[in-house]
Amino acid sequence: MGLGHRVTVLNRGTSTTRPLPPEVETLVADVTDDAAVDAALAGRDFDVVAQFRAFRPDHVAHDVERFTGRVGQYVFVSSASAYQTPPARLPVTESTPLRNPFWQYSRDKIAGEDVLVRAWRDRGFPATIVRPSHTYDRTLLPTMGGWTDVARLRAGKPVVVHGDGTSLWTLTHTDDFAVGFVGLLGHPAAVGDTFQIMGTHAPSWDQVYRWLAAAAGVDEPELVHVASETIARVLPDVGPGLLGDKAHTMLFDCAKVRALVPELGTTVTYDQAAVEQVAWFDAHPEAQRVDDALDAAFDRLVEHARAV
Repeated sequence: MGLGHRVTVLNRGTSTTRPLPPEVETLVADVTDDAAVDAALAGRDFDVVAQFRAFRPDHVAHDVERFTGRVGQYVFVSSASAYQTPPARLPVTESTPLRNPFWQYSRDKIAGEDVLVRAWRDRGFPATIVRPSHTYDRTLLPTMGGWTDVARLRAGKPVVVHGDGTSLWTLTHTDDFAVGFVGLLGHPAAVGDTFQIMGTHAPSWDQVYRWLAAAAGVDEPELVHVASETIARVLPDVGPGLLGDKAHTMLFDCAKVRALVPELGTTVTYDQAAVEQVAWFDAHPEAQRVDDALDAAFDRLVEHARAV
């Protein structure tokens, strides 16, 4: 909006943690309800459509039909987890092969990209694909347990860190991601192409947990390292995203997007952001939800690690 864009947001209208500015036009519909979305968008054309909520190829295919002839650019938010996992070479670029045998989420994003590549090649559908890595704001804690980890830290309990804690992980604050993302909107050179958007900040996981502990007022956290494969067996809901993403060092070369958006860079690092996050949660006690089942599983993992 600061760039003069007129912004319309379509969602379920239920978010309380990220209220929209009053000048944003809002349309209410569940994006999984095609009839509701079509009704909300009836008679509307857009210069740019940015799709953050398409998680399967059929979602993308419906959008291609819905917006053909009605949009100047369709931006699909894919995922850096779509890249070859683990990566054969670093840094990762847009030409790194797409293959993730661990995580269905990533395979579905790849399939969604395939729909758009075909639509661009066969029909000239004006698609742009973007692949963010781990992007966070003040409400999205990056660790496995989220607020459960902070509660454990403050209670003096050990926290579980996957692997040996030394793998490097690229973390990008939403403020920085937004610069690259908005810079591609309406850019004629971005149509028909793919861009990864992230910063250069890549701390180790031990650093991430220690910064989070410091922000929570814990000077000497006890970090217990557990093999990612073991965590995946004990926590099957966590396993795919861990083995298919966070368990591996991921470093990226963003020269391609910076050629179009040279102002993209890292202005917020996680040592700073951890303070902002904990302060936000402390100001919102209703968001301080401890997952009791996860907490108990962490206790079992700690016991297992100490017994080895």
